[in-house]
Amino acid sequence: MPIMSGDDLSYHTNDCPDVDDGMRLTDLPEEITSLEDLECTCWEQYDSLAEV
Repeated sequence: MPIMSGDDLSYHTNDCPDVDDGMRLTDLPEEITSLEDLECTCWEQYDSLAEV
């Protein structure tokens, strides 16, 4: 389940150590079309958005 950081509105995985406080999301927003759109390295464990 993705988390949107309360600090800078970036997206992170549920177990990301870089996000302290945030809002849990059921899905990533539509404007996220590939893993390259996500800035945090926590997404590197996935090969595609379909895995999320």
